Amino acid sequence: MPDHRFADLPPPPYFAVIFSSLRNGEDEAGYQAAASRMLALAAQQPGYLGVEGARGADGFGITVSYWASEAAIGAWKHQAEHAATRAHGRTHWYDHFELRVAKVERAYRKPQPR
Repeated sequence: MPDHRFADLPPPPYFAVIFSSLRNGEDEAGYQAAASRMLALAAQQPGYLGVEGARGADGFGITVSYWASEAAIGAWKHQAEHAATRAHGRTHWYDHFELRVAKVERAYRKPQPR
């Protein structure tokens, strides 16, 4: 049975958008609802491949979304609902964040036991 915490990705190359953030703890219910909505919306976008993420009790988190191309990343960045949610997050949910885009050239994994 696959571990759904790991994205099921195709062989490289593909792109990763790495979003590291420190939450301020405000409006937790609103944040959770928006995060769930953004995950569902991203999954509908052309070129979306998957997502992985984790957040610690201290509010620091990393979300990595995977995309087939830089054009797909650009389209997601400019998707209207996503753009509005990002703007809201900058003002209300994060003390600090950093975003990085990387091209994945190689990927390795340890197969799961059957």
